[in-house]
Amino acid sequence: MKKVVFSFSIMLPVLVSCRSSPQPTAIIPPSASTPSPTETTIPQGPEWIVYNTANSGLPDDRVFAIAIDEQGNKWIGTGDPHGFGGGGLVEFDGETWTVYDTANSGLPDNNIWALAIDAQDNKWIGTHSGGLARFDGKTWTVYNTDNSGLPSNAVQALAIDGMGSIWVGTREAGMAKFDGENWIVYDTENSGLPNRGVQGFLFDAQGSIWIGTSRFGTLEGGGLAKFDGENWTVYDSANSGLPNNKVFSVAIDDQGSTWIPTFGGVAILDGENWTVYDAANSGLQSNNVVSLAIDDQGNKWIGSWSDGGLAKFDGEDWVVYNTVDSGLPNYKVFPIVIDNQGSIWIGTNGGGLVVYQQGVVK
Repeated sequence: MKKVVFSFSIMLPVLVSCRSSPQPTAIIPPSASTPSPTETTIPQGPEWIVYNTANSGLPDDRVFAIAIDEQGNKWIGTGDPHGFGGGGLVEFDGETWTVYDTANSGLPDNNIWALAIDAQDNKWIGTHSGGLARFDGKTWTVYNTDNSGLPSNAVQALAIDGMGSIWVGTREAGMAKFDGENWIVYDTENSGLPNRGVQGFLFDAQGSIWIGTSRFGTLEGGGLAKFDGENWTVYDSANSGLPNNKVFSVAIDDQGSTWIPTFGGVAILDGENWTVYDAANSGLQSNNVVSLAIDDQGNKWIGSWSDGGLAKFDGEDWVVYNTVDSGLPNYKVFPIVIDNQGSIWIGTNGGGLVVYQQGVVK
């Protein structure tokens, strides 16, 4: 019996900007169905930490990307989903906030949509309209449609493969692979990519890339694509158990099942069979699911975009966190990242950055 627990308590490389020693702002602040769920309450605990513009060095309360480097520093991309305002890129070491923006660094746009960190500790930054930036700690390199093979300056997704190549998903021009010298562009005309809007990437153990397609701010989506370097496989609502073609991200559990957040709930593909969890048959409070992360215990942490908040699913029970009975400050959850201590880092659209550690505040 599934039950819901309401808790109380994400061609030609050219150097366009190459500024050494930026002067950032550093601030030390003070289709199987699921039985209908039942409701249980758990007590509030000191598990939640909320960072926002009022109590920390976070420059904007809209957080759309999070990445963690090998030293444990959190890199936070802020901004507006439609490109208005934006606070730039933030590095947080647990005490000090360092802000990089267009005024004090080589960052080309203050609206950050995607982040990735490579094996050399380079930070790759996808922006709303400024293209792709690389920051090595001292020098900024910017790739855009004028100086490189990048097909669009609106970068929504980033991932790095086992060979160190970076994969770039754009809002309306497909995706590109960049190996440091050459660009390969994949779009709906020259490949099996089902939609030109790419929202998320994941590499599986065999080296295939899974691609979530969707155009942000529209109802358009092409479903889920898998590319092994030669062959394309596309799953959509017409040919599979995928409930909706707007796909934002992908996760794979220890059993090899693929978890797919969509605007029709969460779909799971175990290789052959589909299971779908939605607001009607599970603890999900909204079908507009945009993010999903899996912790070391196999728990699925699920973020919803419209009034759904955050949900945790352990395979049997659902725990739902919202603004009424938990420390979550905003219903709109986008990136979810889990650190080495098991803390859940959550970006919200307007509520700032949230850290959740069940039972213990880190």
